[in-house]
Formats: sequence, structure tokens, C-alpha cells
Amino acid sequence: MQLTAEQQASARQWIADGMKLSDFQRRLESDFGLRITYMDVRLLVDDLKVVPKDPEPPKTPAAPSVLDPVPAAPAAAEPGTGLSKVSVTTDAVMHPGTMISGKATFSDGQKAVWYVDQTGRMGLAPETKGYRPSREDIEELNLLLDREFAKMGM
Repeated sequence: MQLTAEQQASARQWIADGMKLSDFQRRLESDFGLRITYMDVRLLVDDLKVVPKDPEPPKTPAAPSVLDPVPAAPAAAEPGTGLSKVSVTTDAVMHPGTMISGKATFSDGQKAVWYVDQTGRMGLAPETKGYRPSREDIEELNLLLDREFAKMGM
């Protein structure tokens, strides 16, 4: 495949302007009547001694501080009181061996670390040895964690 000097200059400019190779392939056909395979396009770009630009990565918000937990959705309220019984936070940096982790505070003020390990099993590690949250607190914790997982697409 031979391109004239003018065609080569145009092709170099298209790539320098950030054109994707698939678009470049279509442009070669529409502008120059040159129908070639994608592999030939790659070889042509190499022959022209131009390097396609990498696509711009999507802009992401600044990462939260490693030490600060990410607050979770507001806890479910007790009927009629408007007060939360259980609260959860999600760790910005997960504990080793976990897919996700965080902290929970129960209605009696006791605290625990919650986590989902790499096999998908949920775990709870209370600060006070032998502590077991009430059934109502566990139900509310599950509801709050379901909301957190849904926000994360899990």
C-alpha cells in the first residue's frame, strides 16, 4: 500500500490529533479509497512512524484519606423516634484478606469491625470479647450493609 506524500502528511496529522485506529481505518477508506485490514492499519501507522495517543482516562474524584472511614448511608430509624440504633462506616483501605470492611456501632454503644472476606463470607469482630449484638441490631446492620453494597455495585 503506497500513500502519496500528501496522503502520508494527512494520515500523520490524523493520528497526531488523537484519532483512534478504527476511525483512522474508516477515514483511509472514505478519503483515499484505501480499504485495508486493521492489522494493515497498525503496520501503516508503524511505517508512518507515528504513535497513536492513549485515550484520556476518565476523571475521578480525589481519593478519601487512607485513615478516614467513608460514612455510610444514614442508619434506619426506630419507628416514631427518628433516632438511629445502628451506624456503619466503610473503610477507605480494606483489611488484609477482605473484599470490603468497615466499622459498626450498635444501639448499646458497643463497636465491632465488619467485613466480607474474599470468598464472600460476612464476618463481625466485636471490640469486646464475647459481645453479641441483639437480633434487631443485626437485622438493621444487614439492611445498612445491603445499602452500602448496592451503592458500590455489589
